[in-house]
Amino acid sequence: MAKKSKPSNHLKNSQSPYLLQHASNPVNWYPWCDEAFELAKKENKPIFLSIGYSTCHWCHVMERESFEDPNVAKQMNSAFINVKVDREEMPEIDHLYMSVCQAMTGHGGWPLTIVMTPDKEPFFSGTYFPKNAKRGNPGLLQLIPSLKNAWIYKQSEIQDSIRKIEKYLIKINSSLPGENWGEDIIHSAANQLQNRFDHKNGGFRGAPKFPSAHNLIFLIKYSYIYNNFEILSMVEKTLQHMRLGGIFDHIGLGFHRYSTDKKWFLPHFEKMLYDQAMNSMAYIEAYHITKNEKYAKIAEEVFSYVLRDMKYEKGGFFSAEDADSEGEEGTFYLWTEQELFKIFGKIDGRIISKIYGFSKAGNFLDEASGKRNGGNIPFLSKSKSILAKEFKIDLNELNNIIECSRKKLFEKRKERVHPLKDDKVLTDWNGLMIASLAHGGIVLNNEQYIKEAINAADFIHEHLRRNDGRLLKRYRQGHSGLDPHINDYSFMIWGLINLYEATYNTLYLSRALKLTEVMIEDFYDENGGFFIGSKNAEKLIIRAKDYYDGAIPSGNSAAIYCLFKLGKITGNRDWINIAHETLKAFSEQAKSNPTGFTYMLTGLMFDLKSCKELIIVIDRNKHNFKSILNKIKKEYFPNFIIIVKDINDKDLFENIAPWMDSYMVINDKPSYFVCTNFTCKQPTNDIKTALKLLNE
Repeated sequence: MAKKSKPSNHLKNSQSPYLLQHASNPVNWYPWCDEAFELAKKENKPIFLSIGYSTCHWCHVMERESFEDPNVAKQMNSAFINVKVDREEMPEIDHLYMSVCQAMTGHGGWPLTIVMTPDKEPFFSGTYFPKNAKRGNPGLLQLIPSLKNAWIYKQSEIQDSIRKIEKYLIKINSSLPGENWGEDIIHSAANQLQNRFDHKNGGFRGAPKFPSAHNLIFLIKYSYIYNNFEILSMVEKTLQHMRLGGIFDHIGLGFHRYSTDKKWFLPHFEKMLYDQAMNSMAYIEAYHITKNEKYAKIAEEVFSYVLRDMKYEKGGFFSAEDADSEGEEGTFYLWTEQELFKIFGKIDGRIISKIYGFSKAGNFLDEASGKRNGGNIPFLSKSKSILAKEFKIDLNELNNIIECSRKKLFEKRKERVHPLKDDKVLTDWNGLMIASLAHGGIVLNNEQYIKEAINAADFIHEHLRRNDGRLLKRYRQGHSGLDPHINDYSFMIWGLINLYEATYNTLYLSRALKLTEVMIEDFYDENGGFFIGSKNAEKLIIRAKDYYDGAIPSGNSAAIYCLFKLGKITGNRDWINIAHETLKAFSEQAKSNPTGFTYMLTGLMFDLKSCKELIIVIDRNKHNFKSILNKIKKEYFPNFIIIVKDINDKDLFENIAPWMDSYMVINDKPSYFVCTNFTCKQPTNDIKTALKLLNE
C-alpha cells in the first residue's frame, strides 16, 4: 500500500526553514506575496498574518495546537487568506506589525498574529492564541467566527481602528530634526542602568533577563572613558553570573537566547547566532580592559561552539538552533540524576551532580505546566573557587573534573535527537559574527579567528551581492535572495571595519566604504535616520525606522557607529554629519528612554571622546607589522583610531584617504604619528614612545 503523502500548501517551495515547517499544515498558507493579497481582494477576505521564526518555542506550540488541527484549518481557510512570514527574513514587516501589536495590546512577542485588510491595514493583533480559550486567553476557535463576523458586519468600526493605527504609526516613525546629543544623555543612560542593576545576580531588573550585550559594551567603554570602576564591576558581575547560569550551555558551550528567571538559570533553549556574536564581543571587551583570562576563555568557548556547530562548510554561519526536540522544549539539554550515575557511576556521578546543581526531582520547571519532570539544567550554583573549597581540591583539579565530565556528557548528548538547525545564512547576523571574530582574533591573539572572519566576509561578498554590488539578505542551499534591510548594511560594514582593523588590508576597508555609499543612497532619510527597508523595497502602509536597541543594536545604532569610524579614518566629514543628523532625528525618543539607545551612545562616545589617532607609516614588505599591531592591541584604547599607511598601498592614500599622502616613512623605519583631530605631535620610530603619547 502506497504511503499517503502529507498535504502541502503554498509554502512548499520556500527557502525559509520556518516557512517549510508549515508547508504541510492543513492551513492554506501563502508566503508574503502579491498573489495572496490579490486573492484576498478578489474573494473579499481579510488577511490572517502569522509571523515567527524557526526556533521559536511558542510558534511550535501554536502550530501543534492549531495550525495542524483540521477543524481550525477549515475555519481559517474559510474566513481568511493566510500568510506566513519569517521575521528573520522580513524584519521590516515584523517591525511594522509588532509596533501595531504593542500599540493595540500593550505587549508583543512571537508568534505575532495580525488580521488585516487586503491592503495590509491591520485591525486586530495578538501573539500566541491557544486552540480553545484557557487561562484568560481567547482561543482561535472562538476568535475566527468573531473576526469573520466583524469583517462582514462591522466595517465602520474596522475602518475607525485602522485610521487610529495609521496615525500612531506615522507619529512614531516621523523624523523631525531635534537637538544635538551631548554627554548628559550618556551619563543618564549609565545612571539608569546603574539604578536598575541587580546586585545579587547581575544584569538589570528582574525576570526575564536578556544578555543585551550592547548595554554591557557601552558600560565597559563608559567605565574607561569616565574612570568609573563601579560601573565596570557591575558588568563583571553580570558576565560572571551569565556564565554560571543555565543560560550558558555547560555541555555544548554557547549561550541560549535569554533567561526566564532573574538568576540566569532557566533559559529558553534556542541558540541564536546574533547572541553568540554579541555576547562574545562583551567578553572580549571585558578581557581587554581587565586582562582577566576567564573572560578570554568564555569568549573562546563561544567561538568553539560557533565554529563547531554553526559554520557553513562553504563559508558563513547558520542562523540558529531550536529550543525544541522530539516535540518538547529543552529535551536535548536536560539530564536526570540517574543518567549521570549510569555514565559516571554513583560516586563520581554524585560529584558531577553537585557541581551542576542536579537533584532527583529535577531543577527544571516546564514553563507551560510549572511542573518538575526529573530533568536538570546543568549550571554552576557557586563559583568554581567556592566549589573547589567545598570539595577540598585545588582549582586546577576541579577544572579538570568539569572539563572531562563535560566532554563525556557532550559525546553522550550526540546520541540524542538534535534540535532543528536553521541553516540559512543571513547577511546581518553574519556581519555581527565577522565583527566579533575579527576583533577577538586581534585581542585574543588567535589567527584562526581572523581567518574564519575572512572566509565569512568573502562568502557574503561572493554569494550575497547582486550584480550592481547591492547586498542580498539570505542564502540557503545554493539559493541567494530577498531584499536587504538597514541591518544587513550596517552590521556588514561593522564586520568589515573590524576585519580591516584586524588585518589592515585595504580590501576590507574598500568594501566597507562601497557598502556605506549604497546604505546612504538607499536607506537614508533626508530628515535624519535610516529606514529599515530600502527605497527600492515593496511599499508598505508606512516606511518604518528601527532605532531602539533591543536584543541586538538597531540598524541605525550600528550605522551611526560605523559612519563616525569611517568618517574619521577617511576624513569624510559628510559621513560624520550624517551620523549627527541621525542622532538628532531620535533625540526626543532618546531623552525619554536613554537605555534604549546604548549602542547609539557608544557611537556618540566614540565621536566625542576619540581624541587620539595613531598613524603608522610602514613598508610592510620590509617590517613585521603583525608584531607591531600585537603590541598596540594589548593596550585598551576604546576610542582611538589606528590608521596604517603602507607605502606600497597607493590606493589607500590616493583614493580612500588622500589626506594621508603627506605622511612619510622616517629613517627607513616604521614611523608613528600620534595626533589629536589630525594635528600631530613629533613623529617617532619607537612604538613605546608612541604608546606613552597615546596614554597622556
